[in-house]
Amino acid sequence: MRARVYVTLKPSVFDPQGRVVADALTTLGYADVKNVRQGKFFEVELEAADASRAQARVTEMADKLLANPVIESYRVEIL
Repeated sequence: MRARVYVTLKPSVFDPQGRVVADALTTLGYADVKNVRQGKFFEVELEAADASRAQARVTEMADKLLANPVIESYRVEIL
């Protein structure tokens, strides 16, 4: 089974990398860009009996390693 984990900074956390990308896009002529937030993407392949078990296992992985719960939020998608 395959899962995707999308990790992003919480809205209250300053995102310097996103700011640099937004500024660079504006410099390149994309004046309509107002803000950019960066994040991480993980694709996890695992053996699981069903989708709910896979969801639970990948959520556990995200809680323990893939995301920093102090500054990041995440969502898990089972494929």
